[in-house]
Amino acid sequence: MTQKLTLKQRVAGSLAAMTVALSPLAAGAETLSDAMVSAYKTSGLLTQQRALLRAEDENVAVAVSALRPVISYSAQTNLGYSDPDLRRTSPTGLPSETWSGTLALSAQLLLFDFGATDKRIEIARENVMMAREALVGVEQNVLLNAVTAYLNVLSANESVALQANSVRLITQELRAARDRFEVGEITQTDVSLAEARLAAARAAEASAQGNLMVAREAYKAATGHYPGRLSPPPAPPSIPSTVEAAKAQARGRHPDILASQRAVSISDMSVELSKLSTMPTLTANVTAQTGVSTTTTYAPAPVGTTTSNRNSAGVSGGLTLSGPIYSGGRLSALYRQALAQSEASRAALLVTVQGIEQTVGNAWAQLSIASASLQATDRQIRASRVALRGAREEATLGARTTLDVLNAEQELLDALASQIQARSDQYAAIYNLLAAMGLLTAEHLRLGIATYDPSAYYNAVQDAPLRVVSPQGEKLEHILEALGKR
Repeated sequence: MTQKLTLKQRVAGSLAAMTVALSPLAAGAETLSDAMVSAYKTSGLLTQQRALLRAEDENVAVAVSALRPVISYSAQTNLGYSDPDLRRTSPTGLPSETWSGTLALSAQLLLFDFGATDKRIEIARENVMMAREALVGVEQNVLLNAVTAYLNVLSANESVALQANSVRLITQELRAARDRFEVGEITQTDVSLAEARLAAARAAEASAQGNLMVAREAYKAATGHYPGRLSPPPAPPSIPSTVEAAKAQARGRHPDILASQRAVSISDMSVELSKLSTMPTLTANVTAQTGVSTTTTYAPAPVGTTTSNRNSAGVSGGLTLSGPIYSGGRLSALYRQALAQSEASRAALLVTVQGIEQTVGNAWAQLSIASASLQATDRQIRASRVALRGAREEATLGARTTLDVLNAEQELLDALASQIQARSDQYAAIYNLLAAMGLLTAEHLRLGIATYDPSAYYNAVQDAPLRVVSPQGEKLEHILEALGKR
């Protein structure tokens, strides 16, 4: 009894057979891994998302800074002049000039706010984690675009070769038809049919070459360079044996689902923060101030000009307890808004999970279709070759017409073209399935390159360092320099 093979076994068998058949072409050629590595290193989207992640990291530092003292200074100077002759008053009845300057240094520190600042820090950190998931999502899209571009170039190259071979075969058929027409075996109609089919084949070849040019441009956009000689794709990473297992992995690994879960946590913490906004805050403040004033009086001789100076200094400080009493309903509205946003984020999570599960199911279905199509085209090619061989032999005996031979050649050409498309679709479906499961990353694929560490910058700035001044700031400078050299 013949045992029914699973989808995973059928895919593995067909891909292994194709890899063995095409392996002589792989020596010295660019591989699929090379294309993905190039895309990972040159992607502007990844560079943009990494910068956005670092900006999100800084929000943690901003939130932490609220727990630190705020120290500020102010300086002020005043200049005055009085003259009795100009009907301005003067204490001495004489013209005088007054200058004063003050310098103040103040410090303020939050002592207690019922945990509102700590909650803001938690929200900022959760936003960082959500931004990291978004970075993974962008990485998946970049690598998937590279895979798609690679497969499209391979398919376009094969199509060009196939159409060129078709032109050569039909040219031979046309030459044979003309020879047979010269000896009276066939009519001019047969020759015209061969000429029309040759024109169509040349048009198809031109179209295939145009598609190759388009595929090459897409490859350059995805990887940063035009393709050279490409090797056949290797055996793809393993996939689950069932669609349900694939969906289960997607629920636990896909970055969109993980980001939506983070969004739910953020919305819940925002509800708690809106409650804390009604609580008072206690702050301490200290101000040190020093000042100097100079008064110059202009008197006639023999008294002459006299100058007097006065200095002053002082320190003051205290505690401030403040909080809202009535805000026109604003705080209540913000609380209700936070509740609504929390409910919306939970609904968004459900929608995201459903969408990812559908994407997994679609990729699985496409893989099943491509695998079945590939097996069917294999049988179609074998049968078409037998039919073409028979049609040619029968045509030499006069039992078949030139049109019969041309139709048989077209059947074989269509089968070979379908095989190229099915093979590409099968590979694309596998990598689309990996992306839908959240596994299409440089780390999971083991591309053998140093990947971006999103925690390095975060660890350097999470405690709100002073750049250059503190050791943490010096560490931050080194990281920024390294990022600029990437």
